[in-house]
Amino acid sequence: MVLTGTEIKSIRQSRVSFNDSFCYFSKGELFVRSLHITEYSHGAYANHDPLRERKLLLTKRELRKMENKIKEKGFTIIPLRIFLTEKGLAKMEIGLGRGKKLHDKRESIKQRDTQREIKRYLK
Repeated sequence: MVLTGTEIKSIRQSRVSFNDSFCYFSKGELFVRSLHITEYSHGAYANHDPLRERKLLLTKRELRKMENKIKEKGFTIIPLRIFLTEKGLAKMEIGLGRGKKLHDKRESIKQRDTQREIKRYLK
């Protein structure tokens, strides 16, 4: 990942949120959007924008492979976790996900409704 100084300091403090974040291709490069890295508390004027787009650094072969998968219907790339290496570099683990089909959504809704009913009767 391409990060600024205050971003890496916030990551070291575990101030990262993955809610609704996803990866996309732009001009042959992979970017992550909606990854919230909280502003560094001691950053002052040099602080970063918490929701800015960040470039992911991959090899050409990895980029080609991911881009071909994305072109298939229903696939998207999502960030799974951010971790620090022994050298102090921040790395992101990404995964290829597929959206749910209509029958899968119906099953999930049915399970959620039954759990809600069970909780209501247990009270």
